[in-house]
This record gives sequence, structure tokens and C-alpha cells, in this order.
Amino acid sequence: MTDFHRALHSLRVWDTALPSFDPASAPPEPLPLFHDWFTAAVAAGQSEPHTLSLATADEDGRPDVRTVMLHDADARGWHFASHATSAKGRQLAARPEAALGFYWPVQGRQVRIRGHVTTGTPEEAYEDLHARTTGALAAALVGRQSEVLDSPGTLAEASDAAWHRAESEPDAPAPTWTLYVVEPAEVEFFQGDGRRRHVRLRYRRTTAGDWTRELLWP
Repeated sequence: MTDFHRALHSLRVWDTALPSFDPASAPPEPLPLFHDWFTAAVAAGQSEPHTLSLATADEDGRPDVRTVMLHDADARGWHFASHATSAKGRQLAARPEAALGFYWPVQGRQVRIRGHVTTGTPEEAYEDLHARTTGALAAALVGRQSEVLDSPGTLAEASDAAWHRAESEPDAPAPTWTLYVVEPAEVEFFQGDGRRRHVRLRYRRTTAGDWTRELLWP
């Protein structure tokens, strides 16, 4: 057995007490429950609970996934941001559908979201970027996300120039920076259970625009 396999088979899942979840007590819409679970994850000490997996597909239907940060979750949907010229931006322009996945192992919880993706206004994108740190602005000003890089030195040079501009021009625009909103069609809440009697509650949006709830087998 290799070191990899020994390490892999040594791991255990949820080696801690897990909270209970009664789906009968869930609200009629998913957003309030997401807010509750998110704040509970923060209170429980979950590392980086605002990070999520974002899955998209390219124009040929090939799936892609990466980790991004949540910027908001409101009545419009779940928000994140990126460059429109990035791989994810191009994929979303071709196929404006996405899936999101949150995993908070400290409480054995997952939240999965699928839906249509829209873009915010340029004004919203500007406000989103400039509400963040100088480092975030500098990274956005570098741009060229997902392009082929010829050397680390080229990146260092571009980054130094972007940091200088971000510090001297804190209102500098990044024209391709785009706010994306996933308008949920399905939201699933997964509560792990030590005896593998996991609770899965799925919300599905109906044609009338309201929500229906259903339990799923684990």
C-alpha cells in the first residue's frame, strides 16, 4: 500500500457530534434556511464557510468546476463575481446555467444549488469590487484570468503594477469584472448523520414561482 492509500484509508468522516435537523421545521423558502445554516457554520468555527464549488459547462457541454467566494445571498439568488473574459465567464456566456456546492464538515452539512445565471449591472459590479480589499482590486486590475502565462516573472511584474495602481487609484475600474447571480431552481440541504441516516431536503421552484419541498433518500 502506498503512502497515498494509507493516508486515504486512515481518514474518518465527521469525527464529532453533529447537529440535528428536523425538515418539518424548515421554512417554506430556502433562503432563510441557508442564512441560518451559514451563520451556524460561522459560529461553529467552520474555516472559510463563504467558499463554494462553482460548476459550469463549456459550449461543448464539458463540465468544469472551481472554488470561488460567495458575495451575497438574497432574494435574487446567490452572488459571486469574476472577469467576463475568464474561463468561467466565457462558459457562462455560452451556457448561463450553474451549480453551487457548499460543504461545512464541522457540522456535516452541505448545500447544493442549481439554476439560471444572470449578470448584475456594471454599477453593481463596480460597487462589489470596491467594497473589497486593496488586494482584491489589484488582482482584478491584473486581469487576464485563465490565459496562458509565459513565466512567473511576467505575473510578478503585472501584479506589482496593479498593486501600485490599486493603492494610488482606489476607485480604478476593472471593466471586465462582472457580478453573477445564480437564480435558484433547486436548493438541497444535506445534514449528515453518524449512523448514515442523512437528512436531505430539496426545495424545487414550481412553474408558478413558489417552492415545493421534498425529502430524498440518502
